[in-house]
Amino acid sequence: MVTVRRTTKKVTATKTKAPKTKPEAAPTWRLSGDYFETCSCTYLCPCVPTNLAGQPTKGHCYFAFVFHIEQGRYGDLKLDGLNFAILGQSPGAMAEGNWSVGLITDERARAEQQQALTAIASGQAGGPMAAVASLIGRFLGVQAQPIRYQKAGMTRSVSIPEILDQAIEGVAPMGSQPPAEPMYLDNTPHPANKRLALARAVRSHLHAFELNWDDASGRNNGHFAPFNWQGTVVRV
Repeated sequence: MVTVRRTTKKVTATKTKAPKTKPEAAPTWRLSGDYFETCSCTYLCPCVPTNLAGQPTKGHCYFAFVFHIEQGRYGDLKLDGLNFAILGQSPGAMAEGNWSVGLITDERARAEQQQALTAIASGQAGGPMAAVASLIGRFLGVQAQPIRYQKAGMTRSVSIPEILDQAIEGVAPMGSQPPAEPMYLDNTPHPANKRLALARAVRSHLHAFELNWDDASGRNNGHFAPFNWQGTVVRV
């Protein structure tokens, strides 16, 4: 008799590793357009050339930064054509902080666009304003208002009814023939742009939040520049 032995092979299951997936990138934002400002310092303001350490010429400094967005998006949300203004006061040298700051957003913006502008202008969404956010001691709030921004050659002006009326004119080199180019400060720490055109304030009238400042002497400081900002979207 022939005995047949059955052998059973042990089959080991092979575990298949799931393919690694890269984490989804956070949505980004980007703004580009035109900016200008006036401040209460006599021309030339010492703040920028001294890395914000210089004392304002009047002991304190009122300022109004105004931005016109030519192209902008916050994630998939378009911000083209909108305006916003950052208004504030520094009680001493700007590097010492304790600024009081309020924000005016364009009343044409929808609710989600208002939120995006607030996140960008406050520095919550990163970008250049995040670098100065630690200098703000008090945030005075946000208002949506009509903002009329005008640009022509070396002049800029803005009108926000009953809140802000300001205008500047660029300072050209001596002997320049029209159309002139302004003089510039280069490689600055300014959040709007490292390169700033020099300008004088034609007028500055600010009445918003608890900020009140009026000047039409033509002796105060101004700047203007293109701006190009970017960062990562946050939800506020």
